[in-house]
Amino acid sequence: MSRSFWAWVRLLGGAGIIALVLWRLGTGAFLDGLRVLDAGTLTLAFGIGVLTTVLSAWRWCLVARGLGLRLTLRDATADYYQALFLNAALPGGVLGDVGRAVSHGREEGDVGRGVRAVVLERTAGQVVLLVVGGAVLVTVPSPVSALLGAHGPVVAVTAASAAVLALGLFLLVKRARRGAVRTGATEIRSGLLARRNWPGVLFASAVVLAGHLATFLVAARVAGNGTSLLTLAPMLLLALLAMGIPLNVGGWGPREGVLAWAFGAAGLSAEQGVTIAVAYGICAFVAAAPGAIVVAVRAARKLRRPAGTPATPLVVRPATAASSPLRTRIILPVRTPGPAQPARAHRSSARERVAV
Repeated sequence: MSRSFWAWVRLLGGAGIIALVLWRLGTGAFLDGLRVLDAGTLTLAFGIGVLTTVLSAWRWCLVARGLGLRLTLRDATADYYQALFLNAALPGGVLGDVGRAVSHGREEGDVGRGVRAVVLERTAGQVVLLVVGGAVLVTVPSPVSALLGAHGPVVAVTAASAAVLALGLFLLVKRARRGAVRTGATEIRSGLLARRNWPGVLFASAVVLAGHLATFLVAARVAGNGTSLLTLAPMLLLALLAMGIPLNVGGWGPREGVLAWAFGAAGLSAEQGVTIAVAYGICAFVAAAPGAIVVAVRAARKLRRPAGTPATPLVVRPATAASSPLRTRIILPVRTPGPAQPARAHRSSARERVAV
């Protein structure tokens, strides 16, 4: 099926979840999520966002450099802010990440490797979330642990079937594309598991997860929920896991639905669960607001760029081992004729970087 079809499925799925929550609970819970926020809360959320964004950008730098790509923390932070803003402002919740992956890959002359660097960086964060979330959901009493206790055999069979299916698909793909799988395994080792990388990647992912939980806790407190962190943690982690479901409208949808169910099942107010989810969504958007400045500045620079000047330099480079950090750069002038100048009077109007 076409990509546009799945894009519409994700968009309509998220809209459908929001519509269902509105139908069951009304608009009051959503409006309360806006009313409870004040300048102090938003400032605190913004500060937490600075920490999590810089650490996420650093994690991306580690992975990209492990794959042999150049990426400074300054550029990575700007790109990450832009991606977060676009993820929050556009349907689907992933278009910003797609943009930073393709843009960095073009700058480095290897779009495929640039995309894989972003995929690995995001995967590292999701793996830490899955491990921590799974451990908390299984060990700490919550609606999820009660559900597992009541339907343990069904859940176990479903999980085992999913694992067998995933393993079968992996073996089929491995047999069909041995070279691609071999390349992927090599890049996982060099980008994530290398001795110089994995401690930083793990540390950054853990602190970023703690930052997201802290933002959720701030939203819960301003919404009037005084429940202990131990009680809230399983539900908040479940909401973070739900946010990874690709059925959302700019990140909205599954988060609100899951928290409404979890708070209702825990004997708390489902409306308050939605209020916390909405407050968190606004806090996350404010934390990503610097990305709007990055988008505006880059758009202005693009408009001021003289005609005929490439937006990004073209980098041409032979395929090398992902771990090779050495490159020689040669700057070659590219001469472009003006509209009314003789050929011998042409001046260089652009440059291409060729990395060997």
